[in-house]
Amino acid sequence: MAEVVNLRMARKAKARAAKAQSAAENRTRSSRSKGEKAAQQADMARVVSLLDGAKRERD
Repeated sequence: MAEVVNLRMARKAKARAAKAQSAAENRTRSSRSKGEKAAQQADMARVVSLLDGAKRERD
């Protein structure tokens, strides 16, 4: 005979596994590498310094 399986627990385990798989795919799709983060931070610093240099002083 086959092993007795609690269907509720099996369904929940299957849903958890599907959710974990989906989360792993989303992490790989939308995460940025360390180099990309550093490049964006350097670009933002450049833009901020450019804007600060263009500010007019109030007298």
